[in-house]
Amino acid sequence: MVKKVLTIVFIIFALYLAYFLFRGVSFYNYISKSGAKNTPAPVEKTQYNVLLMGYGGEGHDGPYLTDSIMIAHLDIKKNKVALVSLPRDLWVSLPTKSGEDFHSKINAVYQIGLFPKTFPDVNVKKEGSTDVLKSSIKTITGLTIDNVVTVDFAGFEKAVDALGGIDVQVQKTFDDYEYPIDGKEKDTCDKKDQELEDALKLATSSAIGVAPTAFPCRFEQLHFDAGKVHMDGATALKYVRSRHSLQDGSDFGRAARQQQFVKAVKDKLLNVSILANVFPLMDKLKDHISMDVSSDELKKFVAEAKDISAYKIINIRMSDTDYLKSSYSDYGGYILIPRTGEDRWTEIHTMIQNGIDEITPTPSPVPTSKLTPTIKK
Repeated sequence: MVKKVLTIVFIIFALYLAYFLFRGVSFYNYISKSGAKNTPAPVEKTQYNVLLMGYGGEGHDGPYLTDSIMIAHLDIKKNKVALVSLPRDLWVSLPTKSGEDFHSKINAVYQIGLFPKTFPDVNVKKEGSTDVLKSSIKTITGLTIDNVVTVDFAGFEKAVDALGGIDVQVQKTFDDYEYPIDGKEKDTCDKKDQELEDALKLATSSAIGVAPTAFPCRFEQLHFDAGKVHMDGATALKYVRSRHSLQDGSDFGRAARQQQFVKAVKDKLLNVSILANVFPLMDKLKDHISMDVSSDELKKFVAEAKDISAYKIINIRMSDTDYLKSSYSDYGGYILIPRTGEDRWTEIHTMIQNGIDEITPTPSPVPTSKLTPTIKK
């Protein structure tokens, strides 16, 4: 975000600074969740799965829907980080108090945990808990989540600006004509009566370019040229969030850009000292970051920060051209399910573990990405 995203290398580095410098302890106490206890991790534990999520935050439409979802599998013994990007439209089953079937898009599960009264049958143990979220991520990936770190869009922008911006190697030139302008989501663009009714009907179409035609004042056009581009926080956020481009659109293209951005942040941290910006950075970010990392776990991460240059980054992602297929929910919403069938995640578990272990599996037939209705029995 992080919908959407703060990367694992930046988080480790920021926490490292926060822990050792003058304001470190108070900064940690402010952003850490009360449930994070100082229970020493087993000495032999060398692998951690940290869930990183970005969300809009205050002033955004759907402020707690997670726009970007990424797992950082950190192996401190092998000096590598595997980044697993998850599309926000993944359709996952949630536990219920009644035992009745209940599914949700993965990008709504964090919000359900924060406000369980909106879906009272979902078995949320405690308001604000991430238990259901962690369980859902494990269902999809097979990975047990150790920690959750979230950042809102404002925090992402401020973090990038505090680094002096990031140089990103844009892989392909692309335009996005449907990038939403914050606060304009319901602007009528001065349309009234029949003109407004016609525009609302037109805006319901899923075709790229239709929504801006109906309500042009709600959107701005993004354009990125291939090659190295220096991005400030606002530009970087647009780059990692854009998902309506004909050249590089959809959640799948966005996942690739987010993982690419991680590498750019790592390169920046290896070449620039940000000590002069640490204090204002902590002051600016404390209201935008949330985590459930205990201080004992933090110490272990801190010990690794000095070796960041030695860490290898592995990118793992999935799309509707390989392990997923497009479908529709009972209420007609677009969703993504495993190509082997709804709730059948075993193949994806294997793919992710192979990616972490750097094992190249034997190629399997690639299914078509035709939309398949979900039929409930």
